[in-house]
Amino acid sequence: MKKILKILLLIAILAGIGFVVKGQLGSGASTSGEPLTLYGNVDIRQVTLGFRTSGRLESMSFEEGDSVEKGNLLAVLDKGPLEDNLALFQAQVSAAEAGVAKLEAGTRPAEIVQARATVAESTAALKNAEKSLTRLSELVSVGSVSKQAVEDAQAIHDGASARLESANAALALAEEGPRKEDIAIAKAELQTARARVDQAERQLSDAELRAPADGIILTRVEEPGAIVATGATVYALSLKAPVWVRTYISEPDMGRIHPGMKVEVFTDSRPDRPYVGQIGFISPVAEFTPKSVETEELRTDLVYRLRVIITEPDEALRQGMPVTIKFSDSSLPPDA
Repeated sequence: MKKILKILLLIAILAGIGFVVKGQLGSGASTSGEPLTLYGNVDIRQVTLGFRTSGRLESMSFEEGDSVEKGNLLAVLDKGPLEDNLALFQAQVSAAEAGVAKLEAGTRPAEIVQARATVAESTAALKNAEKSLTRLSELVSVGSVSKQAVEDAQAIHDGASARLESANAALALAEEGPRKEDIAIAKAELQTARARVDQAERQLSDAELRAPADGIILTRVEEPGAIVATGATVYALSLKAPVWVRTYISEPDMGRIHPGMKVEVFTDSRPDRPYVGQIGFISPVAEFTPKSVETEELRTDLVYRLRVIITEPDEALRQGMPVTIKFSDSSLPPDA
């Protein structure tokens, strides 16, 4: 009998615990008709800044906590080596331009006249060699000269003939001018030289680090004199805009919100002066509530992430600051 009473008592206790848990689970979700309240944290974009080229830091203009505007000069590298490279490549461009102009202009008239004179000289030398060879060939038959003399005359004749052929070829090249292929090669070399100049100018421009947007310097990583590599962090910047709130909403309340809906965002530092915001993004994917978010739901409930964009943020909003998002009755859909 006592055993049965113990079992009944245990069942009653378990039923009571289940009723309490069920009541706690139901108290987290907003009921229809009640103002919707969500909890989240301020999310501000941060960017690490560095140079696209390596070098020695010459100067840094801002300290941690300083406010900067878009385009402000934050830091500068030593430009000496970069300016030297630019001057070298510019000289190469000038030389390449002169080479292209020379080929496109063709052979100078004086060079053609010189080539023709060489042809005339070679022609005369060949005629003289032919006469000498003919005369010696006639004399060798009567024994007046040796065969060696005839062979020497033949060698002189052959050399004169070869020189004349070479002179004619040189004259033809001079009259024809440079080959199209040579001009194309020269132009390609000129384009390469100009590309090097563009690259050097870009590197010289990259020696200046400027603020990409309005923000506040979070971290000053390096100091003047340091040798920094390409892409190494020099500053960390917290952007002033956009500022949004990352929050989560449970599935039963999804029908009560929509993108563009106006909300009020409250912080502990100014509970009587809420910020105005609007819903800018609602995740299409469900996830578990992150541990960093404080809501009235159990952390194991599936929720949807959404982003609330602050309309007029100020410096009082800090990264990670906890906030409360409230939807006024007028902002809710008519069927809420």
